[in-house]
Amino acid sequence: MSGRPLHAGVTGSPVVGTLEKRGRYMTVAPLFDRGRAVPVESLRDARLGDLVLARPGRGPKQRAKVVRVLGRPDNARALIEALMLDRGLARRFDPAVERAAKTARDAGGAVPDAPRRDLRDLTTFTIDPVTAQDFDDAISAEGSRIWVHIADVSAFVRPGSLVDREAAKRGTSTYVPGAVEPMIPEALSNDACSLRPHVDRLAVTVEMDFDGATVKRASFYRSTIRSDIRLHYEQVDAIFAGAEPWEEPWAQPLRDARAVAAALQAERERRGALAVESSEPEFDFDRRGNVTGSSASAQTESHRLIEHLMIAANEQVAGFLEGRGTPTLYRVHERPDPPRVERLVEQLASLGVPTPPLPEHLSPSQAAELVGACSQRVAEFVRRTGHGRAGLTSLVLRSLKQAFYSPRNIGHAGLRSAAYCHFTSPIRRYPDLVVHRALLSAIGGGEDAPAAAQLPSVAEWSSARERAAMDVERAADDIVRCLLLERSLYEGGFEQVFEGEVTGVIGAGAFVAFGAGYEGMLPVRRLRGDWWEVNEQGTILTAERSGATIRIGDPVRVKVERVEVARGRVDLAPADEDDDG
Repeated sequence: MSGRPLHAGVTGSPVVGTLEKRGRYMTVAPLFDRGRAVPVESLRDARLGDLVLARPGRGPKQRAKVVRVLGRPDNARALIEALMLDRGLARRFDPAVERAAKTARDAGGAVPDAPRRDLRDLTTFTIDPVTAQDFDDAISAEGSRIWVHIADVSAFVRPGSLVDREAAKRGTSTYVPGAVEPMIPEALSNDACSLRPHVDRLAVTVEMDFDGATVKRASFYRSTIRSDIRLHYEQVDAIFAGAEPWEEPWAQPLRDARAVAAALQAERERRGALAVESSEPEFDFDRRGNVTGSSASAQTESHRLIEHLMIAANEQVAGFLEGRGTPTLYRVHERPDPPRVERLVEQLASLGVPTPPLPEHLSPSQAAELVGACSQRVAEFVRRTGHGRAGLTSLVLRSLKQAFYSPRNIGHAGLRSAAYCHFTSPIRRYPDLVVHRALLSAIGGGEDAPAAAQLPSVAEWSSARERAAMDVERAADDIVRCLLLERSLYEGGFEQVFEGEVTGVIGAGAFVAFGAGYEGMLPVRRLRGDWWEVNEQGTILTAERSGATIRIGDPVRVKVERVEVARGRVDLAPADEDDDG
């Protein structure tokens, strides 16, 4: 699969849509684009209104055939499956790839001439989301010494093998509500390579001795570990808050890891790294695949603990490989363009957010420092005022360039890191697997170095696959939010009023976050009686006659005018002033 979206009506392309009857004929009406309906003749066991995957006939006069019935269009699981198929995701592995993965699992990851340290007596733990199935990182700690253990996927996925070629093609795992498109088959991703508790697992370990936030010594080697416990983020936060007990044998190692992470956090703030906090939606489903609720997963101390230790390991690996001149893939983030940062400062100032002073002539290095300072001012402003997080954070992120993969190290501006790579998630990211092979080749770990000539194309493809996965993930979140909103409207009445906050403005209207994690668009055409224009900074809508304003961060009261579930779109209208909701 190329990963590009499928297009209805293109000869030979599968069509994802709803089964309809038009005159004498049964057709599949595309769900996610505006292509023409496709006549079908073979329906399998599909019913009118079902979501289906249809494959056009080979001849110009042959009708399409329904090859999969996905479910009903009001079912979240069915809609998400339809979206993933429409975007070109395979949704299953070729049987030959599955067999190869099981063979590799059963072989136990044996690599000739690969020395491996036995760390099974070292107290080890994992911290992941409560719903996680694949655990690719684990932590050990003794005082200021930290071990970051990463699943040794390279021991099971050999270069050029069927599984390796499929992983390279997919590039990344795609995580959507209630489902995942894995990069490698479950026999490896959820079994042999997953660092489950109380079982022996193969790992690649980064061992670091810290003096405060400084790594004084680092070593790298293949290892065998045995995790003592699987912790999850909410549990660790409860332990830190005193709501749950510290238990042996992992209590002291967790305390030690917490202390090192705190030092890394302080150093990150001191050196002006981006201070961008985000929250990820989490959805609940019933057994039939209907979405039943949602919550926002905010970044907490437990998340930051893992984040800082993983960043430290990634930096050590990248610096080591660069020093050795070993071909590899770096995770790079170019410095922002000075004009974009100057615009960010103007945008924040227009909204009353304190900003750092602008030098007369802004260099790229100064721009990188300035955007970090702006992100910290935004975080402080949000904490003080209690509003504007989504909209102001979006302004900061839009001033930045997008991080990507490259065989050439140019540093990571967002992290203020001179050398950075992705090493810590080889189960779900192909560049991490490339980095593992590079590292192991450099330390005599039984692997060959990646071929330098192939790395530019691998970097470009992996970056593209990452962007495609993010697009699918965002679209899936929007669809599930819309289904939840429809349910809320059905239960609470279609005239109910929601409290919201403006997260962005354009000439056509304002983007609004409202209710329990919903998002929608309030068009200016619905704001009758005046003409609205957006300011030069793109942060404020102003009414020409009355002078009324709609600013990023402003509270608003809205009603829902229309919900288009498949497009993930919500149109809003202003609530009447005398409406009590």
